[in-house]
Amino acid sequence: MDYTEVSKELERVIGYIHSDKLEDTDKELMTKETIDYFDNYVSPGWLKYRKSVSTNSAVLEWTDHDSVCEGLYGEEFIDCLGGFGIYTTGHRNEEILETVKAQLDHQALHSQELLDPLRGYLAKAVAGITPGDLQYCFFTNGGAEAVEMALKLARIATGGRWYISTVGAFHGKSMGAISMGGKNTYRTPYTPMVQQVQHVEYGNAEDARKAIRNLTAVGEKVAAVIVEPIQGEAGVIVPPAGYLKELRAICDEYGVALIFDEIQTGMGRTGTFFRCEAEGVTPDIMTFGKAFGGGIMPITGIICRPPMWTQELIDNPWLLGSPTFGGNPVCCAAAIATIKYMIENDIPGTCKTKGEFLKAGLIKLKEKYPTVIDDVRGTGLMLAVEFVQSDVGYSVAKGMFQRGVLTAGTLVNAKCIRFEPPAVITQEQMEAVIQRLDEALSDTKTEFKL
Repeated sequence: MDYTEVSKELERVIGYIHSDKLEDTDKELMTKETIDYFDNYVSPGWLKYRKSVSTNSAVLEWTDHDSVCEGLYGEEFIDCLGGFGIYTTGHRNEEILETVKAQLDHQALHSQELLDPLRGYLAKAVAGITPGDLQYCFFTNGGAEAVEMALKLARIATGGRWYISTVGAFHGKSMGAISMGGKNTYRTPYTPMVQQVQHVEYGNAEDARKAIRNLTAVGEKVAAVIVEPIQGEAGVIVPPAGYLKELRAICDEYGVALIFDEIQTGMGRTGTFFRCEAEGVTPDIMTFGKAFGGGIMPITGIICRPPMWTQELIDNPWLLGSPTFGGNPVCCAAAIATIKYMIENDIPGTCKTKGEFLKAGLIKLKEKYPTVIDDVRGTGLMLAVEFVQSDVGYSVAKGMFQRGVLTAGTLVNAKCIRFEPPAVITQEQMEAVIQRLDEALSDTKTEFKL
């Protein structure tokens, strides 16, 4: 191994990071190397999977701000993908970024032994913005990890072993989380997984009731029902009104923990701080993430009602988990600044108002192109357009990319494009998105003779 050669190359890369302006020769080399290194050192299928890369000239993202992503050569994209829900407060939000920089000036990670104060302040703040009596927090690094903690906590607290999840669900790709997942594509390669899982129809509370009743009848104890208040990866599927309330009643009846996965729906995106507030329902355990770190730092977690934090966990605080980086000071600083910014700027209300405008524009396009668009749905700034077939959706996404708009495909429903822009998106940008979508739809209609 030639360590000297590795160090020399990294010195050049660090120079790129520190540079205020890159030369064209540097940009050409970076583009060439990035394509090469993704194919040979990241994943040979990544470039083919990313439609915007495989169907257009490669664009390297290098800078961002507000609702805009910029490529290495200054290509500008209005971000309607939003990092799959990360950028609710915008890209590099100045207030959040300043707080993170200030924290980095005196500490980044924690000692693992002394008390880190920001974790306590953040936990209290989360308890203050979540519904009902949710109180105890556990901070993690990614969404799947948060789900793992929720699943483990449910077993500890209830003594149950079975889980009820839903068809079409997406809760992450770690072993426990993907066991809850509702699409065979992501489950089949890893079977057998967690075996005590039953999947029921999403939006059908009676289906969940029957599953719990039948398991109970044969002597099996159910630990939890886990559900997204709105299914994200399935294509922004909004359940019938009253669904969450009925699940709450069922779980109360059978002594089962109710887990709401609010990783994508939470932090204001759907018009309330957390989607479950729209139905006035408090879960026993709730996961959160995505926008929680303000689009600056990765931080996720769970919060639970007091009865869930049993004596066993009090006696052994590390039993649930001990992530090395979970709840570290710099990430907590980002989340603290994010919550403050969201409250002071009414981000949930902003998402609601701007979402109504954007959805109205999408519905008008559905009426204009009924042979191309099959459905428009969602709430707040968590919206989806479903096309008549997957190839049509890919064509529209490609057309949007060519017109400088990033959109979000879905992992579970390939016919859908999601629109999840930052809450700081401007009126002018939303109007531009609708206009460019109109143009892309027109091209696709002609291409497929629809």
